[in-house]
Amino acid sequence: MARSRTVFYCLECGYEAPKWLGKCPGCGAWNQMTEEVRQPLQTAVLPRTAAKIMPLAAVDETEQTERLTTGSHELDRVLGGGIIPGSLVLIGGDPGIGKSTLVLQAAQGLGSAGKQVLYIAGEESPAQLLLRAKRLGVDSEHIMVLAETDLNLLEEQVRQVRPDVLIVDSVQTVYSPNLSSAAGSVSQLKEVTAMLLRLAKRENIAVLLIGHVTKEGQIAGPRVLEHMVDCVLYFEGDRQHLYRILRAVKNRFGSTHEIGLFTMGAAGLREVANPSEWLLSQRLPDAAGSVVTASMEGTRPLLVEIQALVTPTRFGNPRRTAAGVELNRVALILAVLERHVGIHIQDYDVFVNAAGGVRLVEPAIDLAVAASLVSSFRDRPTARDLLFLGEIGLAGEVRGIPHLEQRLHEGARLGFKRAVVPKFSLAGLQNTAGLQIHAAATVAEAINIC
Repeated sequence: MARSRTVFYCLECGYEAPKWLGKCPGCGAWNQMTEEVRQPLQTAVLPRTAAKIMPLAAVDETEQTERLTTGSHELDRVLGGGIIPGSLVLIGGDPGIGKSTLVLQAAQGLGSAGKQVLYIAGEESPAQLLLRAKRLGVDSEHIMVLAETDLNLLEEQVRQVRPDVLIVDSVQTVYSPNLSSAAGSVSQLKEVTAMLLRLAKRENIAVLLIGHVTKEGQIAGPRVLEHMVDCVLYFEGDRQHLYRILRAVKNRFGSTHEIGLFTMGAAGLREVANPSEWLLSQRLPDAAGSVVTASMEGTRPLLVEIQALVTPTRFGNPRRTAAGVELNRVALILAVLERHVGIHIQDYDVFVNAAGGVRLVEPAIDLAVAASLVSSFRDRPTARDLLFLGEIGLAGEVRGIPHLEQRLHEGARLGFKRAVVPKFSLAGLQNTAGLQIHAAATVAEAINIC
């Protein structure tokens, strides 16, 4: 007979050890090892027919190509066009950021389209959920509520109802009675997610899981769920501000570079129809260190304000701080400016920020970062109608970037008249969208232009 065993797992990364350790060997966190007694799984073996082997070309793709639209264009964009039936989507974010509001409004859109939605309320009673639904204007008759956290009872109810979409709020509250560990532990999360995955694939039900994050920003403590699901969405933003950003970090059915922008109000989340205009709405007219660039987020070009502040250091070691852009790229650009442009900033504190709370990772914003640093260092603002596009190499060259025409069209739509672009990209440029183009082969040329 199998016996129970005691294991210790890390709350941060899920590393398991046979004994308690002060420092986790997996992630290096201190005092995060938690004891858990695991019982052998006692489940009856139910007879079922095995899946049939078939040629790949004979697979019916109609069930996987008909996406379910949620009524939210921003959410559908991040998902790749809508929810795929039979997929498992994990939505993570800080407590109170608006995850439940997002899925409840999505349930309203699905219900309005005639889809059956089953909402598993693990953290709220049906009466509490009704109060929030009334505040958000959610009144679809196709939304059903089940206040249940027992995994076996939940599975039985889902198989009877067979909804089109299943929402679990949240996955940490659901537990399997076959395991002795508490709900939310690593073993429970694995078991619950595995069962929901099997349920989604066999019954062709789209499942939306809500997962909280830890102080390290990881979904449900350890990142044991991200490899099991089809799509992982992060809901980001500051609870003290109105704006929220929905970002895909994993998507088997679409791009992982798309983002959705929302504003939070008393009536719930509202989509931002023109993100570029919103990101530039608070830009000062003649501020030194303020430069605009166009970044591609999936298929969408976004105009973003890059801000830089260069000030003499008060201490021995100058500070280098970056928010929304990679700090390593900022250090690279500073070295190129010093070597190839003659801008000596080694005795200055440098702060770089992508305004609006967005996070930019593509190198096409390098030239804008360099221009903002020089503008702040010399205390001379750049032209308000000038756009900066280009990647910077270690030799001081401005390298070509993709999707140049789309970036220029977005700039022209918001009133920009000129653009500094890589000289290399002019060869394939067919439409400048009416902008005056300044080609630069090196960083020094680009700085002289602006």
